[in-house]
Amino acid sequence: MACEEESLVDARLAALCGRLHEWLVGAAYPLWSCQGIDPRNGGFVEALGQDGTALRESRRARVQPRQITAFARAPMLGWQGDVAGIVRRGVDYLVAHYRREDGLYRTLAGIDGEALDERALLYDQSFVLLGFASAAAALDARAEFERRALDLRDQIERQWRGTTGGFRSGEVDTDRRESNPHMHLLEACLAWAEFGNDPGWAAWAEEIADLAIERFINPASGALGEAFTASWDAAPGVAGRLVEPGHQFEWAWLLLQCQGRNWPARRDHALRLIAVGEDAGVRDGVAINALLDDFSVHDPNARLWPQTERLKSALLAASVTGDSRYSNIAAQAAASLFLYLETAITGLWLDLRLPNGALIDSPAPASSFYHLVGGIAALAASLR
Repeated sequence: MACEEESLVDARLAALCGRLHEWLVGAAYPLWSCQGIDPRNGGFVEALGQDGTALRESRRARVQPRQITAFARAPMLGWQGDVAGIVRRGVDYLVAHYRREDGLYRTLAGIDGEALDERALLYDQSFVLLGFASAAAALDARAEFERRALDLRDQIERQWRGTTGGFRSGEVDTDRRESNPHMHLLEACLAWAEFGNDPGWAAWAEEIADLAIERFINPASGALGEAFTASWDAAPGVAGRLVEPGHQFEWAWLLLQCQGRNWPARRDHALRLIAVGEDAGVRDGVAINALLDDFSVHDPNARLWPQTERLKSALLAASVTGDSRYSNIAAQAAASLFLYLETAITGLWLDLRLPNGALIDSPAPASSFYHLVGGIAALAASLR
């Protein structure tokens, strides 16, 4: 009976993967490569309206490397568009309009590239590192992009290293520490540890994985917090009490990849993070936006991106443990994506689901494409 149930789940995952792959390669990549890239300079737009046209909005730094990463993965998923040209122009735009003289990357620029916000944030630097790793693979230019990445990593080390471990979140609130920028820094370091030559990438990945267990995760509840002081106390007010189900899943996916030192503890913490996300953060089949540290609901709405992280973490947990319950979770998460993908123009998405099940009619944010590609790629890889 167990084998029969597992076969049914595998068949369901394969069917869901087929539909998601068709949506991504047949509709999303063609649409976003045409409408989601500024033809004048190769920069990626911030969002597409539900009519498929680009919105004339200022562009966050983080969107540029996220889109570079999303398009860099396209050949592996079977899309035959001009990936090399898209990635190269995207990198050139990122460096030309966001890189400051000190080597860090500003947070915001206008549609013509003019600087709008000179602040540099750790979150954005982490994505630039990831974007460089993605470009290195897509363009077969490891040496070029690892030099760029190491220059940026050195700036982060010199300017933002904290005396109590980890890194400051940015240049304004120097007392603030946040788990989210460290999460994407770990993601970038894992990518470079696999692809690059410098041993510092693996060392940073080990350090951040240890930091997550020592500082970010509450040992009593097993939940991962969002905001802290420089002494690693919970930040004052609601910020220090937030628990985001999407980040429980995303951190679990990353910790399950950190099979170096302290692996048993990382595995156990990762599985507990998934349990927290599932038991407290999944309502009516979707992962909601935010809880408080007593697991009461803080934001009952459900954005698209946490569903992709639920999918990725469940797939990897199934692989690591062999436990079929995680495959069932993965199937539920994959199916939930279609709630957001039912749009008039195929290849777009809706970003926000209300507790009553209604989807808000709003533009499709480009930042979600990176999550969708990552989730679909993980599902395809698990079936292979």
